Amino acid sequence: MQHRIIVLGAGYTGAVVAGRLARRLRHEDVAITLVNAEPDFVERVRMHQVATGQDLRPRPFREMFAGTGVELRLGTVTGLDADRRTVTVTSTGTGTGGAEELAYDTLVYALGSGWDAEAVPGTAEHAHDIAGRPGALRLRERLAGLDAGQSVVVVGGGLTGLEAVAEIAEARPDLDVALAARGGLGDWLSPKGRAHVRKVLTGLGVSVHEHTTVTGVEADRVTTAGEPIPAAVTVWTAGFAVHPIPRATTLEVTESGQIVVDRTMRSVSHPDVYAVGDAAMAMGPGDKPLRMSCASGIPTAWQAADSIAARLTGGKLPNTPLRYFNQCVSLGRDNGLIQFVTADDRAVPTVLTGRTAAVYKELVCKGAAWGVANPMLGLPARRRRVTRPSSTTGPAAKARA
Repeated sequence: MQHRIIVLGAGYTGAVVAGRLARRLRHEDVAITLVNAEPDFVERVRMHQVATGQDLRPRPFREMFAGTGVELRLGTVTGLDADRRTVTVTSTGTGTGGAEELAYDTLVYALGSGWDAEAVPGTAEHAHDIAGRPGALRLRERLAGLDAGQSVVVVGGGLTGLEAVAEIAEARPDLDVALAARGGLGDWLSPKGRAHVRKVLTGLGVSVHEHTTVTGVEADRVTTAGEPIPAAVTVWTAGFAVHPIPRATTLEVTESGQIVVDRTMRSVSHPDVYAVGDAAMAMGPGDKPLRMSCASGIPTAWQAADSIAARLTGGKLPNTPLRYFNQCVSLGRDNGLIQFVTADDRAVPTVLTGRTAAVYKELVCKGAAWGVANPMLGLPARRRRVTRPSSTTGPAAKARA
C-alpha cells in the first residue's frame, strides 16, 4: 500500500516540498497529492508588480509537475481533522464544487498567510491587499481607474510596504502617493540602508508619515491618532494573518494560529503533520521565531521534505540551516536595496543599492521561481524505498513516532 502524502498549498514552500519528495522517494511507494486553489504558481513576492499593471509569466502546475508523480488537486481546503488524519477539500474548476474528504498518512500544511483584514476597523471594507493574486488584480483595476492627482496611501512600513509604495509611485507619477509607517522609515535597516530608502522615496515624490498609528480605514481617508490622511485608495501591508483552519483542530498552535513545530518542521502534538513557511512557528538562530518571508519559508520546506523522506526510508535526519543572509527590497524596476544581515536577521553596515541591488533582487526572485518550476533538478537521482508502512486512519496516528 502506498504511503499517502498530502501537501496543502502550492506557494513557494508547498510546491518545493511536493517536488522534493517526488525526487527523493520511489513513486511505487508513495502517493503525493498537492492541493491548491489555483492552477498556476503565484510569485507572491511580485504582487506589487501585478498591481501596477505588469504581467508575469504563467507557470501552470500541471506542466511543472508533469512526469513527477505528483497529483494536483484543484480545490479549497475547508477542514482538517488531525486525529482522524483527513482533510476536507472543496473542488474548484470541475463544475461540481463538491466537498471531498481525503485521508493521509503524512500531511504537509503549507497554506501560508494572507493579509490581516481585521487589523483596524474598515480594513476589510475599504482597503486593498497584495498578499495574493486576487487582491493584486483588484488593486490593479482600481489603480487603473484613478485620475491624475488622486491619492494612494500604503499602510505598513515593512518590506512589502516599501516595495508597494515605490512600485506605485514609479508606475503612476501622476498620483499623490503616501506611506504610513508605525515606526521610523526603515528603522530596522542599517544607517546606509535607511538613507537610501529615504532618498529613493523622496525622489519618487512619496509623502512619508512616520511614527503614525492607523486607527481606521474609510472610503476616502485613513484615520490616525493624529490628522487623517486622504486616500482614494488604501493599500494594507501592515502584517499578515495565517489561515484559521489550524485553530479549529487539536493541533498545538500559537496565539497567532501558527502550528508549533520542532527542528524538523514536524508538529509537536501530531507527528504525522508537518508545517512549513508562514504557517509554522519555527525557531531560528538565537531561538528567535522565523519571520514570515520567502527567505525563511523555502529552507523550512527543504527541512520538512528531507525529514519526511528520512523518516520514511530510515535515513539520517537532515539539519538545514534556518538562517538569514540578506533582505532584498525592490524600489521600483531600476532601484533596490540589499541589506545584509546576521544569521538572526539583524542589519549589518554592508548594503547594495541602486541598479546593482535591483538586478540582485531580480535574480533572487527568478531563482526562487526556477526552484519551484524545476522540482526534479538539483537533487540526487536515486529514489529511496519507503520502509515505514502506512497505517489505517484513526486517532492512534497521534502516537506514531
